[in-house]
Amino acid sequence: MADGRLLLGATPLGQPGDASPRLVAALGTADVVAAEDTRRVRTLAKALDVRIAGKVVSLFDANEATRVPALIADIEAGATVLVVSDAGMPLISDPGYRLVVACVEAGLPVSCLPGPSAVTTALAVSGLASERFCFEGFAPRKPAARRAWLATLAGERRTCVFFESPRRLADCLRDAADTLGGDRRAVVCRELTKTHEEVRRGTLAELADWAVDGVLGEITVVLAGATPRADLPALVAEVNRLTGEGMRVKDACAQAIAEAPGAVSRRELYDAVLRARD
Repeated sequence: MADGRLLLGATPLGQPGDASPRLVAALGTADVVAAEDTRRVRTLAKALDVRIAGKVVSLFDANEATRVPALIADIEAGATVLVVSDAGMPLISDPGYRLVVACVEAGLPVSCLPGPSAVTTALAVSGLASERFCFEGFAPRKPAARRAWLATLAGERRTCVFFESPRRLADCLRDAADTLGGDRRAVVCRELTKTHEEVRRGTLAELADWAVDGVLGEITVVLAGATPRADLPALVAEVNRLTGEGMRVKDACAQAIAEAPGAVSRRELYDAVLRARD
């Protein structure tokens, strides 16, 4: 048997024709196919007219830790193990991370068969700034945790992409409007590349109103980055005004920053105030 290796294969988001020729070849030749859902990968293979010759095993969040030792043993014995998620790129809010780490630690080769990703697809069609962005995975499920997470994005200048359950989308968008401001721009992408694909653009307030009656399908949200509301000289002037009224410099900096999401950090403002007084 040839030297073993781990392959990470990106699968179509909805259209089988988006599968790469390399993925098709890997499905037909891999010794082991580790799939998030074994039924889905067999359905995909049928649509691609390829026969999976190797062993098919499940690999999802709940069993990945227990699956890793056997898969590592397979690779060490010379097997090619192909990892696929239900749709898109493995590891991107999908299984595979533990297996990749184990391969890296064992010195085993890891390769990727690039292809579809809901993250970059949503970003591309959003119409929002794409030169710098961040990916936040799934939004927290519990309301308090979700609001705390959204608060961390108040000053994030990069476009942010995240996933959300259709059942929680309306609540998430309403929390986002309350936390980040209803006028912040966002895009909700539903069922990307599929028959009922929908890309809904608007402000957070508008999107929250749209989603209130319920939304179905796979959801990817693209959130515009924060726009600074004040430049550094204006913030220094505001701090000086507040300190002139008796507030401590540290507290004045905190208040000025809180009122200007997306502006400089508290430390940068504090240092600028001190420099201006030299």
